[in-house]
Amino acid sequence: MDTDLDERNVAARGGMAPSQGMKSGSRARRHGVLDLRTLNRALLQRQLLLRREKRSVGDALEHLVGLQAQDPQQPYLGLWSRLDAFAPEELSRSIADRQAVRIALMRSTIHLVTAADCLRLRPTLQPVLTRGLDASAAGPKLEGIDRGTLAAAGRALLEQQPSTGAALGKLLQERWPDRDAEALAHAVRTHVPLVQVPPRGLWGKSGQAVHTTAEYWLGRPLAGGIPTDELVVRYLRAFGPATARDIQTWSGLQALRPVLDGLRPRLRSMRDEDGDELFDVPDAPLPDPDTPAPPRFLPGWDNALLSHADRRRIISDANRKEISRPNAVTPGTILVDGFVRGTWRIEKTRRDAILTITPLERWRKQERDAVVEEGEGLLALVGGEDRQREVRLVGAP
Repeated sequence: MDTDLDERNVAARGGMAPSQGMKSGSRARRHGVLDLRTLNRALLQRQLLLRREKRSVGDALEHLVGLQAQDPQQPYLGLWSRLDAFAPEELSRSIADRQAVRIALMRSTIHLVTAADCLRLRPTLQPVLTRGLDASAAGPKLEGIDRGTLAAAGRALLEQQPSTGAALGKLLQERWPDRDAEALAHAVRTHVPLVQVPPRGLWGKSGQAVHTTAEYWLGRPLAGGIPTDELVVRYLRAFGPATARDIQTWSGLQALRPVLDGLRPRLRSMRDEDGDELFDVPDAPLPDPDTPAPPRFLPGWDNALLSHADRRRIISDANRKEISRPNAVTPGTILVDGFVRGTWRIEKTRRDAILTITPLERWRKQERDAVVEEGEGLLALVGGEDRQREVRLVGAP
């Protein structure tokens, strides 16, 4: 591809051409304004996506404030893209040994977190789950029920016998026969901290989501809750610099401006190119915008893509629409030069494992070669040794 065309492609995806990035980024920082490419490299470094790091699974989970994990296998892929010499068995052992758990937290979605973070984060994020229940179809179906009584009944049942949501709902209907079983179970999930227990979540294993309480599973009570200002600082270390809206988007918490105002003496303040105020911790890295960013494969719901109100720092508006079509399964995404520029999927049979890569924009030959090489590593992880493995590049613009 000729240089001029490549630079136009980079600009179209919300980044900057390499020849422009260093000048613009340096000038922007001098004036306290950060462009998209600078924000991109900061996000990648803090998300451990600029280079794989030598960290334990627990240390990575703590730094990232967990990984989104509705699909229980996706955290393995997210950590493979972030950690040097990642072994899936290490994460499986952490889950089996109750050092890491899957629980509803930020945005009321399932996250994989350490046991310590489970006990500290859940009380602070309780308002997010309550608001989500009240706004859902289940909310009106619970009118007139004392939620404290319902939560206590659900807790007793699940600590006696871990069960699926459907089974729990039916058991609760024995006491509230005129109520919707799914709504009853949803209320317990909201008001009682429930973890999903193995074998679901172990590497290569499947099964229904079976729940018990976090306190019963971990053998410890919930902590008092992480202070909101501490949670904001941890977010900035993993996702910053960021606006107040970004922090609210990631956490689901509301009205964080007073918290940020109280933190001002401990934070640095900048602006993005739209003039919005960005907050950051003073010692957090701001890499040069021209820092090379190797290709990375991310699972469909990776928090790197979901934790900002304005996601252009990692995916253009056009590509975001392309991968977010109604009723479509959210695909895995591929970072090329730091931005989402492709998607991927793996199909497995008894004999074969096929990785299909679909560019969303034109790639240069060296970019294609690097993506295929990275994809071969992913396929070796997921496909196993007994299958024939193949990488397919299709639909290239």
